[in-house]
Amino acid sequence: MPFRSLTDPVDLARAFAAVEEAWAEIRSSSHDRMGTEEQERERLKFIVASLVPMVLDEQELVARAVEQFTRTVRTSSVLSGPENEEPRAR
Repeated sequence: MPFRSLTDPVDLARAFAAVEEAWAEIRSSSHDRMGTEEQERERLKFIVASLVPMVLDEQELVARAVEQFTRTVRTSSVLSGPENEEPRAR
């Protein structure tokens, strides 16, 4: 339950709207994903929930959520690249 820490109805509304807008942006781009659509939406919700107290408006919330979401995917794909794979048995 990513939004359980949000008690203000205005913050909840901002969070839900930001998730929808950010997800639409993520889906319309060529961003890589680490899991299923359901898993990735849940991950986005946690990102948005963590950002709500720190941003001034919904546009900033969406922009920062998308940036953090895509940065996490890029970092993960770099970490799982060939140089970090286990050596193969010969």
